[in-house]
Amino acid sequence: MECQITLGDVTVEVVRKRVKNINLTVHPPLGRVRISAPRRVSLDTIRAFAISRLDWIRKHQALMREQARETPRDAFRDRPREYEYVDREGHDVWGKRYLLAVSERDAPSSIRLNQDEMMLQVRPAAGRDRRRAVIEAWYREQIRAAVPPLLARWEPRLGVKLERFQVRRMKTRWGSCTPSARTIRLNTALGTKPPGLLEYIVVHELVHLLEPSHNARFVALMDRYMPDWRAHRDALNREPGRELVREPGREPIGDPVRREERGGD
Repeated sequence: MECQITLGDVTVEVVRKRVKNINLTVHPPLGRVRISAPRRVSLDTIRAFAISRLDWIRKHQALMREQARETPRDAFRDRPREYEYVDREGHDVWGKRYLLAVSERDAPSSIRLNQDEMMLQVRPAAGRDRRRAVIEAWYREQIRAAVPPLLARWEPRLGVKLERFQVRRMKTRWGSCTPSARTIRLNTALGTKPPGLLEYIVVHELVHLLEPSHNARFVALMDRYMPDWRAHRDALNREPGRELVREPGREPIGDPVRREERGGD
């Protein structure tokens, strides 16, 4: 952190780095606010930008603080990094809750869903880390299977062609795009959310092949092709443990940014 700006009840951490635009983020669990800005930008400009976004900041701080007061079970629900991967532990698959049922057998690991149970088979020596790896690999496969039909539907509508997509564990992004390589990356955790939210992220990143930055043209394209995209964005941003980035359409300075590890906001 380089310095702080105090705006009434809101304190903003300011970091100058090699970026093209001013970026505002609100971090869980209690709504810590951070701005990263190009080194050439004055502190007065950063302060003016923060003031212009105060209502948005306070709104999402309030959401995060409300989530922080949830019961332990609800708070635990959306933080898989804290899972123990033991019997009767809840795991979501495409928005539905399943209870984990672990069995040990000297055979290859596997997962199958049976009514309300996620049945995890592992070798007897498999500990927490191995169980997590098996489950995360299974989520990746679910997403890899779900994405091609979405691309078949949306690439012709948008008039774009993706070279490839990747599924990986991501700490603060639901997705990202590199337009120059025509690739997108998707968060493994999307496999826990309702299918419509995966579709929203896929569309969001595909639109970045048409418009790399979050400017007015990007917003207009999203409005045109997916009119309810804001509802999907807000549903994802309400999830505990995720970084909330500023609303698309606010690019106050600099050239359009190259989409790399900045998606899904």
